[in-house]
Amino acid sequence: MLTDDSLMFDQKRKIIHVDMDAFFAAVEQLDHPEWQGKALAVGGDGSRGVVSAASYEARKFGVRSAMSSILAKRLCPNLIFAPTRFDRYKEISLQVRMVFLEYTTLVEPLSLDEAFLDVSDYPSATLVAEEIRAKILKKTGLTASAGISINKFLAKIASDWNKPNGQKTIPPEEVLPFLENLDVKKFHGIGAKTKLKMYGLGIYTGADLKAKTDIFLNKYFGKAGLHYFNVVRGIHNSPVKSDRIPKSVGAERTFITNLSSELFLEEKILEIAELLEKRAKKSKVAGKTITLKIKYSDFVQQTRSKTGSFYLSSKKLIFEEAKKLLYQEKLVNSVRLVGISLSNLNTKKKNPPIVKLTIQNEQLSLPF
Repeated sequence: MLTDDSLMFDQKRKIIHVDMDAFFAAVEQLDHPEWQGKALAVGGDGSRGVVSAASYEARKFGVRSAMSSILAKRLCPNLIFAPTRFDRYKEISLQVRMVFLEYTTLVEPLSLDEAFLDVSDYPSATLVAEEIRAKILKKTGLTASAGISINKFLAKIASDWNKPNGQKTIPPEEVLPFLENLDVKKFHGIGAKTKLKMYGLGIYTGADLKAKTDIFLNKYFGKAGLHYFNVVRGIHNSPVKSDRIPKSVGAERTFITNLSSELFLEEKILEIAELLEKRAKKSKVAGKTITLKIKYSDFVQQTRSKTGSFYLSSKKLIFEEAKKLLYQEKLVNSVRLVGISLSNLNTKKKNPPIVKLTIQNEQLSLPF
């Protein structure tokens, strides 16, 4: 039975979040049958290497993405490393995208391996998700997991529930009980630091979070407080955007050896600026805000930003502004990584097209 609280959220929307299972690693195991069932990491295996993705067999040993390759090999001595092949991943990602478009044009890709789909015009989003996953497996040989609910926030949480190769539906009548019983650490967007902060405030579950006022949450979490106040009540009205507008564009480099001189860093910044110019041109964007990211040898990260009156996109201007940020203050240690990004872009928001679909399968007659 639906409670009065449930009337606060939109019960008619049907959103699917599809997430490919260990995508990069799964592609490598698909193309290299001898690696199937074995602990595999995608990335560089050198002293400066970083894990981009890990197979489920490797994850059992604690290997995770963004982990240094040295630590990964320490955790899993028999770990196999495969170099990244983005062209191949993009090829299969396109095949998956074409499957999505067979069901709806309202597809919002988040990355090569995941996307949101709005299938509100279908009687049963659950059956649509089952069909999509089966078709992906047939066309690519890879498995996908899915989450189905009334909004993107809940669908994202649900897609992790029965991984790998599973799905979970949270229908309208189960939204509030589900959220109230959920540990806040499983709320999408709540990271380790925010989780500990919430625990310190006596907020362990959705029910605890729901008991707090919007004033309380704003006091301790700022603008994010209103977001938490809404999502714990099932309110998240962000539409599925079929033409996602980039908020930033950037490029970065990890060095083979740490650099301790600004003069040596200038050379690297010039190379990064050239790469960033190419990416900005490809995306047809320019930005007023430039940010220099510096990661030191002890993995402490520092960012320095500047917002100007004019849009930047050329290598020369990016380099000059990034160089100013470099000399803004002294380095506190040797540097292992430098990145430059442009934000506050010259893009305009567009409303996603509203498409009315006809039901393609008369068997889709179950609720939600």
